[in-house]
Amino acid sequence: MATYNTDKVSSSSSNDQLPSLPKGRDTVALDEKRRAALEEVDTAKFSWFHLKVCLVAGVGFFTDAYDIFAINIAATMIGYVYGKGQKLNSSQDLGIKVATPVGTLMGQLLFGWLADVVGRKRMYGIELMIIIVATFAQALSGRSEAVSIIGALVIWRFLMGIGIGGDYPLSACITSEFASTHIRGRMMAAVFANQGWGQLSAAIVAIVVTVAYKSKILADNPATLVHVDFLWRILIGMGCVPGVIALYFRLTIPETPRFTMDIERNVQQATQDVDNFLTTGSYYVDPDAAVEKVQAPKASWADFKAYYSQWSHFKLLFGTSYSWFALDIAFYGLGLNTSIILQAIGFGNAPKTITGTLAIYTNLHNIAVGNLIVIVAGLVPGYWATFFLVDVWGRKPIQLMGFAALTILFIILGFGYDKLTATPQATKAFVFLYCLTNFFQNFGPNTTTFIIPGEAFPTRYRSTSHGIAAASGKLGAVVAQVGFSKMVNIGGTNKFVQHLLEIFAFFMATGFLSTLLLPETMGRSLEEISDESQDGFVKPVVKNQTAQITQV
Repeated sequence: MATYNTDKVSSSSSNDQLPSLPKGRDTVALDEKRRAALEEVDTAKFSWFHLKVCLVAGVGFFTDAYDIFAINIAATMIGYVYGKGQKLNSSQDLGIKVATPVGTLMGQLLFGWLADVVGRKRMYGIELMIIIVATFAQALSGRSEAVSIIGALVIWRFLMGIGIGGDYPLSACITSEFASTHIRGRMMAAVFANQGWGQLSAAIVAIVVTVAYKSKILADNPATLVHVDFLWRILIGMGCVPGVIALYFRLTIPETPRFTMDIERNVQQATQDVDNFLTTGSYYVDPDAAVEKVQAPKASWADFKAYYSQWSHFKLLFGTSYSWFALDIAFYGLGLNTSIILQAIGFGNAPKTITGTLAIYTNLHNIAVGNLIVIVAGLVPGYWATFFLVDVWGRKPIQLMGFAALTILFIILGFGYDKLTATPQATKAFVFLYCLTNFFQNFGPNTTTFIIPGEAFPTRYRSTSHGIAAASGKLGAVVAQVGFSKMVNIGGTNKFVQHLLEIFAFFMATGFLSTLLLPETMGRSLEEISDESQDGFVKPVVKNQTAQITQV
């Protein structure tokens, strides 16, 4: 199945580079050295280094979520300034919302593959640079005769999405490969939970800038609304700040010992790295040190096909990918359209007695507050409920429970939509149930679909496979956003919302079924989960073979 790679080194130097062990025992000794290093990582107590990994990876997800979901509020602001009739048409609204998931899909596949080829460390930080540049460019975008501002925003949000996509497999693999077995779930959940803080911050910033500009908005010419143009630019541009802060730390994080050992095939350096980051939280690479290279299973297209041609392995890739796809149908269908849904049920709209710029200010303020309520009541608590229980209950039970609860909630919201929006009191019940869907998305499959692919695959394909699963999720996000945009106004403005909620219920039910294909990963080492024999996993380079290759 797996192929092995023999390094081309000169015969004169190979004696120094290879361990001088008695013949027949070198494979056992290398295996023992590798296992000892991995055991140190797997059994290590929580330390400052683990916290640093969580913070450095988490800031990226904070930035990602802020940038993705700020557009939910900003789209209304942009519509007031640049939309015909002070509203974006369906194609414009779709373009600026779907551009990021499309870019994210491509970034997940590209960076997922590159992280397995050139290394986690070498790619970490590059994706953040792309996010920073593209986010700043959005805030400075203008319109011209050749390019509309909507077109410019679509391009920059697509590029930003590529950077955001890279963050998923890189942060997942770096966190899982550095984590101890008993806290791996909590570390990955803590990283991913920063999405909630990012969304919360976007809503808070929207409220702050809206209130700060209240007097100027009220004094604006209703035909131009110059100061509303300030609002969305500040809201979007603030997404650069956490990314800039985190960039240095991402560029200086060490390579994971599993990548160094199993892909770079340098057991000696990996062992040294483990000792360093567990004791001092730092790492050092001596360029003059002897390199102890080994033979190890090497990634290749033939090996990839052979590995995933086995049902026991393919079902993991399919199960993680489809579960993420089904989840994101609803997660992004709701998340990117919370403002539309709140307006559809009349929650937060300005009273009809209010007109002019006061009505515009009131609507923007209420949309921001409505998003804040939904986030605080459901999203953020859901992430942290998973954090506290993921290493107690396990990943699979939480994912099954989440999909089951979401199926029931969407059935109630969809089929009971008319009654739940008939009166002001009923509308409050709708909002409560809507918040519950956000809670069980995050105390459920939204978090676990990120965690499981970061654990379930062998090191040489871990990032690629996580990228495939995550990209499947973003395919679901694109499908949801395109479908939502094209279907929401069937029969009249926002008249199809209830049927979209019913469709979401169907996909939640299918996500429950795909979760049954997945194993429980809690409390197991990454090597055990990979389902590959670890006996003789690494082997010494054969001296005679090395010399023969060098002479050819």
